[in-house]
Amino acid sequence: MSSSGFACPPARAVVLAVLLFTPPATAVEPLPGPPSAALADAGPDVAMPPPMYIPDPSGNAAFAGMPSSIAERMLPDWPRWFAGATGLVMTRTLPVGVATMQPLGTTQLTTADAAATWPGGVDLHIGRWFGDRQRHAVELVYWGVFGIGAAAATSAAPPAIDAIPQAPGATIGGLPAASFLATAAGQEIARSDVINDVEINWLHAPTARPEFPLQQQRLNVIWLAGFRFFQVGDTLTLTSRPGNAALAPAVLAVATNNNLYGAQVGAKFDWRFLPTVRFDVVPKFMIAGNSITDTTSLGTAAGTPAVFPGGAPVNVHSSLGVFSWLGSVDTGIAWDVTDHWTLSIGYRVVGVGNIAQADGQWPSLIVTPGTVSGIEAGSSTIIHGGFAGFEARY
Repeated sequence: MSSSGFACPPARAVVLAVLLFTPPATAVEPLPGPPSAALADAGPDVAMPPPMYIPDPSGNAAFAGMPSSIAERMLPDWPRWFAGATGLVMTRTLPVGVATMQPLGTTQLTTADAAATWPGGVDLHIGRWFGDRQRHAVELVYWGVFGIGAAAATSAAPPAIDAIPQAPGATIGGLPAASFLATAAGQEIARSDVINDVEINWLHAPTARPEFPLQQQRLNVIWLAGFRFFQVGDTLTLTSRPGNAALAPAVLAVATNNNLYGAQVGAKFDWRFLPTVRFDVVPKFMIAGNSITDTTSLGTAAGTPAVFPGGAPVNVHSSLGVFSWLGSVDTGIAWDVTDHWTLSIGYRVVGVGNIAQADGQWPSLIVTPGTVSGIEAGSSTIIHGGFAGFEARY
């Protein structure tokens, strides 16, 4: 090329051609690995993203639990103390009676003629719930019925009535006992029974307490276990009016007492069929030791005792220990008026087995202390009746 034109040295031309036809550099893909490591390699001028996990302030990396203020609001705020009073009207079944006199035409008194009536009684209970969730409680229960029994009498012109038993050889005030028990002008048989019940129970509520309507829980159960004492006292009294009006009436008394004690188990089932009304059933069962006593005595209504030929008074006390059983069921309707008051009404049935009753101890003949000693057990009775009352919670 001439010196007057533009000339490009060969070396420069090569460099320019390379620059013009070389494609732009592409970004280099980072090697796989933890993002934190890649960012750490980016240098101090690169901003780090905020962490996705905030450590526990306590520094132990464990769940700290529900805040105390929220946990306390979740606990039940129910009244812990509860107490109630209930009125009872109850009676009991009786065994087949035994004769207390020789036949008088078509009339003959038996111990069954001293019938069981429907006297009143009382039922009291008090208790307290324990624990943050009020799942456990202790309750004390007492109920009793007194004066179950009636009297029946007959009369005739002497010498129509001979009492059963007779007491040959025994004397009353120096006179033969037959002067009071044979050829009598009249006779009366009377009964007076008593029922007493004492319980100390532990209660366990697995879910909730049924007496609070706002829970709207239809079915509920509370388990119970505890100690129970149950008494069945049975007294029969025969009054024989002598044909000789100058003599005081003779009185023969047979008093039998059953004292049952032992551990019991049971439950309280509730079904809320209306917003504030529930149907409840309370079954209980106990296998019990039974300490039985029986006392048979003879004397006059004025207090003069009869004596055996040897001079010992006709007042014989016997005792016996056996195992007995008891089962009871309360069924009723409870109206939860408020969280603090409940009214209830229902029916109670208590069955007691392998006990002794005065009818079964009635003597047929009084000759020596051995003829009126000993106790015959193996009978049973059912105590039943209605109740109505209230419970207060505070």
